[in-house]
Amino acid sequence: MVVGDVPMGVNADEAAQFIKLLVLINDVSLRELIPDELNYGLGYFHGKPRSALSPVAVTPDELGDAWDGRRVHLDMLVKFNQAPIGMLNCGTDMDFDFAQLIAHAAKTRPLCAGTLIGSGAVSNRDPGTGVACLAELRIVQMFDEGRKKTSFMQYGDRATIEIFDTDNHSVFGAIDQEIIPA
Repeated sequence: MVVGDVPMGVNADEAAQFIKLLVLINDVSLRELIPDELNYGLGYFHGKPRSALSPVAVTPDELGDAWDGRRVHLDMLVKFNQAPIGMLNCGTDMDFDFAQLIAHAAKTRPLCAGTLIGSGAVSNRDPGTGVACLAELRIVQMFDEGRKKTSFMQYGDRATIEIFDTDNHSVFGAIDQEIIPA
């Protein structure tokens, strides 16, 4: 989501009013770099490269009944190398809603207009919905099949993410990323 100016210390009940735009974000983790970074105690820096944004952002009211004021209740299709790996509902099983995330981010600082806040990977408890994250897919494979069949992304691999409204129209446009050498 993209917020307007948020005062420091806002509570979750007040925070939803600061949501100005909703957008789809693909947050990438470079898993091989993260352990060393965490050992240094500096948190994720090199292990979290640029995130991708969908080509379209919408105001919450444009989602109609799919927006409950704190969550988006629409389906998200996730593909890895053109094969579907998940069709998840974004609002179902969301542990922390957008208002709670804003309140947490603004606990010790105000947030300026234009601040992007991501909700993390979408995940549903129903295993039939699939996954939105390759790390989660690998864990599922380990439990179900005794081994991780899917590798983390390599050059040439492609991830596609898209959210659809109740009429099956794309809401934000697709994020379609191919991993290429720098």
